[in-house]
Amino acid sequence: MRKLHTSTASLSILMAIALALWEVYFFWFAGKRLFGSLDGSLGLFTGDRLGFNLAWLAAIYLTFQLISIPFALPASRGRFLGVFDGMASLLPLAIALIVVFGKSQLLGSWERWEAAFLIIFVTAVDLFGGYAFNIALSRRTLDVAPGSI
Repeated sequence: MRKLHTSTASLSILMAIALALWEVYFFWFAGKRLFGSLDGSLGLFTGDRLGFNLAWLAAIYLTFQLISIPFALPASRGRFLGVFDGMASLLPLAIALIVVFGKSQLLGSWERWEAAFLIIFVTAVDLFGGYAFNIALSRRTLDVAPGSI
């Protein structure tokens, strides 16, 4: 069972790093014709599907990150992996914040601005929601007194 906890935390870290790498590609390199004649014609990655692709990306990322918390929690008790799992969620948030506040010239259209704000929202929900779930799941007692209801 310990292996499942460790692999879930590792997959969570890899998903955060993958999202950060996708952000770097999207904000710095997308639209620069890196793939020559294939650029913008690779099925799911065409320009007119940006909103739909971001919705799926946000849904898959956030769903896995928040659902994996109960499974990764036993692996995170007193371990470096648990701390690194929590800190990995900062990476995609930091990249999006750097783009919006430091490199806004990369956001040449309203679609890119919307994408940046959606990514900031999703990664902030992952970060703060993850910490809230961890705190809630790590509590041992409930403060319910007989007369409090």
